[in-house]
Amino acid sequence: MSRRLISTGSPLEKTVGYSRAVIDGDFAFVAGTTGYDYTTMTMPADVTSQSRNCFKTIEAALKEGGFEMADIVRATYYVTDASYIDAHFAVCGEVLGDIRPAATLLVVSALAKPEMKVEIEVTAKRRSV
Repeated sequence: MSRRLISTGSPLEKTVGYSRAVIDGDFAFVAGTTGYDYTTMTMPADVTSQSRNCFKTIEAALKEGGFEMADIVRATYYVTDASYIDAHFAVCGEVLGDIRPAATLLVVSALAKPEMKVEIEVTAKRRSV
């Protein structure tokens, strides 16, 4: 299977030179994904909505590459304030509670834009059938 690039269509992907996801064989590598809502083209103010949007974008990229959320084996979470952890983890539990990938959370001083509070990066491996 060849390497395949997945895009959200964001002009930033071409400008910066990255893909939302790269599919390589049985692996999917999804780039750091923020809480931007591509339906409304807005960034919600609250952490819960941003976290949900991250997972929505990740799920779309995985599906386009032929993967499911259940294929996620690793997740890295970035939040810009420790006070966001509980709200973020509540969404993680809703989405990944049965999947339970290896995961790391980091509290960072900032993301690319001040309104960004959460970023999620995942790796998925296609399950054997």
